[in-house]
Amino acid sequence: MNYWLLKTEPDTYSWADLVRDKKTVWDGVKNFQARKNMKAMKAGDKVFIYHTGTEKSVVGIASVKKEAYPDPKDAAWVVVELVPDRPLKNSVALATVKGDKKLSGMALVKYARLSVQPVKTEEFGRILELSEKT
Repeated sequence: MNYWLLKTEPDTYSWADLVRDKKTVWDGVKNFQARKNMKAMKAGDKVFIYHTGTEKSVVGIASVKKEAYPDPKDAAWVVVELVPDRPLKNSVALATVKGDKKLSGMALVKYARLSVQPVKTEEFGRILELSEKT
């Protein structure tokens, strides 16, 4: 299993929207590295949902339901299908991630603008640990 982080503007599509919809087609990604990352996603992979904008926090965990396939609106790009797993006990702010020495090499810190990022197993576990703290 692999781990990922997907960024979304909560005013456009939020964690709450994903929970309400029970599944979604993750589309609108127009970055070559992000597309490459989406093509690497496998069914069952776990995905952190990260709210951008003023919130800047990891808020929930989803699973890849369907692997990458051509975007029906533009076949040069791809989409994946996601289902929600669970919210984090407490959201984990970007400032917390940046301040944690164990996460200093995380793509979220190093490649701040990349909307689809790989997450290492130990990083995934550390974010979960941090979400348990109040």
